[in-house]
Amino acid sequence: MVISKYSLIGAILQYNPETAKTFSEMGLDCVKCPSSARETLEQACKVHGMDVDKVVNKLNSVTT
Repeated sequence: MVISKYSLIGAILQYNPETAKTFSEMGLDCVKCPSSARETLEQACKVHGMDVDKVVNKLNSVTT
């Protein structure tokens, strides 16, 4: 799975549950958020004031 800013957080976590640790390390506790199943990375980053491109790159580096 190649992760993009349009990827749903729930799909990323389902594809690779170990990304939960990476989300937490970056300050995105998406695993605990009930809306994460339907939220894109872009939406989550906007809410948390994070650079979506950096988050995408980090997640892709741990899933490959």
